[in-house]
Amino acid sequence: MTDRFLDALRLVHAGKVREVYDAGEGRLLLVATDRVSAFDVVMAEPVPDKGRVLTALSAWWFARLADVAPNHVVSTRLDDFPPAARRPELEGRTMLVRRAEMLPIECIVRAHLAGSAWQEYRREGTVHGEVLPAGLREADALPEPRFTPSTKGAPGEHDRNLSWAETVDLVGRETAEAARDLSLAVFAAAVAHARERGIVVADTKFELGWVDGRLVVADELLTPDSSRFWPAQGWTPGTTPPSFDKQPLRDWLEASGWDKQPPPPPLPAEVVEAMRERYVTIYERLTGEPFAAAPGAGATMAS
Repeated sequence: MTDRFLDALRLVHAGKVREVYDAGEGRLLLVATDRVSAFDVVMAEPVPDKGRVLTALSAWWFARLADVAPNHVVSTRLDDFPPAARRPELEGRTMLVRRAEMLPIECIVRAHLAGSAWQEYRREGTVHGEVLPAGLREADALPEPRFTPSTKGAPGEHDRNLSWAETVDLVGRETAEAARDLSLAVFAAAVAHARERGIVVADTKFELGWVDGRLVVADELLTPDSSRFWPAQGWTPGTTPPSFDKQPLRDWLEASGWDKQPPPPPLPAEVVEAMRERYVTIYERLTGEPFAAAPGAGATMAS
């Protein structure tokens, strides 16, 4: 893992990709680095512009979907950050946000059979313990989008899928229903927009939390790190569609013979560039804007 971006502010949390700093007055700074991980291991090579893509796309979605769901964003403008954080290297990859009391669950919505949901369906005929119609294929659309939460695994642990009853036991029925309804509403709005852009949103993960008594969308929103985006023309049920994420990295690592234990093997330059291209492409496809013009230090966003 690389050195932290800021020494002058207190580091609250450092994840595989993001660093979170205390900005004072009940606010946090979320810094998206260019780090990339696979199989729970951070690679030595960063992906240029990855953090800027994640921040710019999240900010774009937060602004676009503000009427559907409140969020915790205060600003992405460098001038609005604490003086110690007004540094050029933070521009475009940082959001100033209100501190939220985060739910202890990952709020996942699935519209297609993919990933762990497809694996469970093949074994059991279920998704998160709920029986689905027989005969579905990989990448098939589900009868309707489903709220399929999971736990938030501690560092080094994998998340665990939760049934609805387990979710209610963990957060309470009122909060579980509020999280489900908000997640499904945001997902439906995102799917409708993405469809117009020729993109299938197979599934996504939301982070929700409480700010001043309101349940809000927090952290990142509908990025290639939190979502499975497929080109509509490349979606064929019964196959694994190409996705706009770090698929080139996973494919190369699988073929390399790596045992998935640190340290990871050095990445070829073409694999790194292929990842960057996919991140930039999904930003441009969804927003309709060239990435070079992405508002890395965009306007303050109300929610």
